Amino acid sequence: MDARTPAVAEQLLLIERELRLQGWWGTQAPDTRALSSELPFCVDTLAFEQWLQWLFLPRMKQMLEAGADLPSVSGIQSMAEQVYDGQAERARALIKLLGEFDQLIVGAT
Repeated sequence: MDARTPAVAEQLLLIERELRLQGWWGTQAPDTRALSSELPFCVDTLAFEQWLQWLFLPRMKQMLEAGADLPSVSGIQSMAEQVYDGQAERARALIKLLGEFDQLIVGAT
């Protein structure tokens, strides 16, 4: 097992919690077309928080459960900073959590 697995799993839960606290957690999944965009972060079909909820979190959880190799790079915080540029105060906690995720993935302390 990857030594980062427990910390990454905990970080994913914290990200989900923050999405819920902000009211950015949806109850209705986007349609299949929206979820199958080939652009990074599905920028053409989903809001960033939808991408986090419906693609990023489930994929990461599947990787953890399957014992698959975790990625060695992540730049999710940078994307969040761009997306929430006009809402930096509201999104501050989410951006911080995503930055901590990035650090866990690259093995930084």
